[in-house]
Amino acid sequence: MKKILFLFVAISFITVSCTNNSKTNNAQEETTYKVDSTDATNDFYDNEVTHNLVGKDVEVLGEVANPGKVYFSKLPLRSVIIKEAELKDNNEIAFVGAYRYDGYSIYDILNERILQKANQEEFPPIVDLYVEISNDKGESVLLSWGELYYPANRYKIILATKVMHIVPSKSKDLWPLPTETKLIVGTDLITERNISNPTKIIVKSLDGKFKIQKNLKPLFSKDLKIYEQNNLIETLTQLPKNVKQETYSTVFYGRGRGIHSTSDFIGCELKNILKNNFKITKKNIQNGMFTVVGKDGYRAAYTFSEIMNRNDQAEVLLIDKNNYENAGRFSLFPSADFFSDRAIKALSEIHFKTIKH
Repeated sequence: MKKILFLFVAISFITVSCTNNSKTNNAQEETTYKVDSTDATNDFYDNEVTHNLVGKDVEVLGEVANPGKVYFSKLPLRSVIIKEAELKDNNEIAFVGAYRYDGYSIYDILNERILQKANQEEFPPIVDLYVEISNDKGESVLLSWGELYYPANRYKIILATKVMHIVPSKSKDLWPLPTETKLIVGTDLITERNISNPTKIIVKSLDGKFKIQKNLKPLFSKDLKIYEQNNLIETLTQLPKNVKQETYSTVFYGRGRGIHSTSDFIGCELKNILKNNFKITKKNIQNGMFTVVGKDGYRAAYTFSEIMNRNDQAEVLLIDKNNYENAGRFSLFPSADFFSDRAIKALSEIHFKTIKH
């Protein structure tokens, strides 16, 4: 009788525990994705139903010591709100829709992958790394390491597994919803890098060869040469007089040395220097890569899109005067970056090419 009573109590306890766990899980899910259909909160981005997106397994490959499948259950869920637009055949911009996407940031996906740079002996810094993301349809896009790990505003690039309409309160427009998982680049104006159902994330380093001259003095470049597919197309000895100059106030802070200065940066938006030679096209947005190189051989990767196709007005400045260290001309200031590591000094070359494998 005691055994039967004990068994009954044990079963009752397990049943209650399972019920409580179930309620907790349901409560968490409702809290995360609860639809605020009456505008009870001040959040504009919780008013509609969230829809699941279907996708395939994703793997990390390339210049990492621990490649392999991505396990999303171990990663935090991130959200990005975005107005999507695409290029038509006549190069006009067409609005697609406004959405909240939930998913897993490429930042988190790659965070514990151990880098194994192909050019480690020649150039150890990580600022020349980039990522190629592709799907089974033959589409691929590029992201610079700087876009992923250097921005002051992190987690803007995600692999989305859920989507929600952002519906205008008056027009009630319901834009088409995707059905497959999707790469979302939250800083792009024209969102051609938002490809569906990504399956591969490949870490790579730039393959250009440039002479390293450490502690070069004076650190100064008399001109700036611009190349396309290894062909010299323009040489600048000063900033064009017809290009407007901008002043950016900043706290200039390095990952190694810390605070550099609080001086203003005055220069031209780099995109306004480059736009005559490099047009906004789907191919360039998806696969365009700039290699920016200093006189001393220091270089960094910038995608076409992060220079030419931003939606946040956090532009890259080109400066033709010496900086606070009495060095630099020409120099770059990437205003979206938290750290100064990609602010190339004595900039002497900019190389552009499209990369698609």
